[in-house]
Amino acid sequence: MRTTTKTIAILAMPGVQLLDVSGPLDVFAEANVQARMNAYRLLVIASQPGAVRSSSGARLMPDAVVGEEIEDPIHTLLVAGSPQAANTVFDANVGTWLRKLTPKVRRFGSVCSGAFVLAQAGLLSGRRVTTHWAVADQLARDFPSVTVDVDAIHVRDGRLRTAAGVTAGLDLSLSLVEEDLGREIAMKVASQLVMFFKRPGGQMQFSRKGEAAPTGRSALQEVQRWIAANPAMDHSVGQLASRMGLSSRHFARLFSQEVGVTPAVWVEETRVAVARRLLEAGDVVPKQVASQCGFADVDTLRRAFQRQVGITPAEYRKRYAHAIE
Repeated sequence: MRTTTKTIAILAMPGVQLLDVSGPLDVFAEANVQARMNAYRLLVIASQPGAVRSSSGARLMPDAVVGEEIEDPIHTLLVAGSPQAANTVFDANVGTWLRKLTPKVRRFGSVCSGAFVLAQAGLLSGRRVTTHWAVADQLARDFPSVTVDVDAIHVRDGRLRTAAGVTAGLDLSLSLVEEDLGREIAMKVASQLVMFFKRPGGQMQFSRKGEAAPTGRSALQEVQRWIAANPAMDHSVGQLASRMGLSSRHFARLFSQEVGVTPAVWVEETRVAVARRLLEAGDVVPKQVASQCGFADVDTLRRAFQRQVGITPAEYRKRYAHAIE
C-alpha cells in the first residue's frame, strides 16, 4: 500500500449538484481518518473566480480556479455534475484546461452528468461510461462514439472512472479508496458512512423511465392512457389497433414512429411501472402483482422486471415496500 499523499481535485461548475462534490470529499476525508494518515489532499476547483453557487443555492468556496497553477500534481480529477449539465452551454476554457490536464493525471472521471463536460471536451470518444439514468439516452445520442452503460453504478475504463447519479459518486469514491488503500480501509469507510461497500443491483432500480407521459397524436395518447389504467387487459397489437380503428400493421408502424418504441415494449414498460408501485405499497406478493398487471405468470413478471429494473420483484419488494408512505 502506497502512503504518498494523493491530491484529489473536483471540478465544480455553476449550478453544481452539491452532493456530487461533498459526497466524494467525505469518502476521501473519512479514508484519511480510517487510514490514520493523510492519504488524500482534497481540492475543489471552480471554472471561474468566486464562490460557486450550487443547484440548492448553497455556495462553495473553491481552493483554486481553472487555469491557476496548483502546487501539488493532481492524482485524480473528477468533474461534478449538475441538474442542467446536459443542456448547459459548454465553457471552452474548461474544455481546453481538461484536455491539457487529463494526460498528466493518474485517473480522471465524472460524477453524474459531469460526463457531459468530459464528452464535450472530447475526452470520452471510444470509451465506456455511465451517467444518471435520466440523461443516459441523451448522452448516447449527443455523443454516438461513447458507449453508455445505463444500468452501471460506476464504470472503470482504463484511467477513466464515471459514476451514475448523485449518490453513486460515493460508490465510485469508495472504489478508488479500495484501489489506493485496500479493501479493509474501504470497508471501514463504508461502515462509518453507513453505506453499502458494494451496492446491490444497478441504477435502473431507481429509474422511472417506464412512467413517461403519453406521447404522439391524441388518439395514440388515449391508447397509452388506456393501457396504463388497465394493465391486466389484453393489449395485443390487434386489440389496440382495433381500439383506434386501424389495421394491426398500420397501428404498429404509427405507434413506433410517434412513440419511439414498439407497442409490445411500451406495454411491458407500463406494466412493470405499475408492478413497481404495487410492490412498493407492500400489500401484495409478486404472484398477485403478476395477475393484476397482465403478466401470464410470476415467471413472466420476473423476466420483464429484471430486464427493466435489474433485480427481481421479490428483491424489489423487500427493499422498497412501504418506503413511500
